[in-house]
Amino acid sequence: MAMHLIDTGYKFGGKNPDAGVDCSGMVSWLYRQAASYSLKGSARDMAKRGRPIAPPEVRPGDLIFFNTQGFSYSHVGIYIGDQRFVHAPNSRGKVRIDRLDQGWFATRFEEARSYFD
Repeated sequence: MAMHLIDTGYKFGGKNPDAGVDCSGMVSWLYRQAASYSLKGSARDMAKRGRPIAPPEVRPGDLIFFNTQGFSYSHVGIYIGDQRFVHAPNSRGKVRIDRLDQGWFATRFEEARSYFD
């Protein structure tokens, strides 16, 4: 389902793909649609819930958190497998897929969390 959001526009505070989403809005919308799971708030709020997991144990659907703005848990994405994640990066971008093990995001990875067992 996350793949359907690729190229969706970014909107700070956005929680609806029709109007645009930010990173936490995208996650909240996808979890509600795909799993009927309510996960609200900012990336930092989401990081307070769920179970921390080691990077080798990350499975598709788990959330991955980054420090992208100089403070912990400032960005969140959804892991989709093969070291890739989908996220709404910023106001200059659209929902896209990036790699967890390469580039800018690799140096800013903080933690992965699972919300389902």
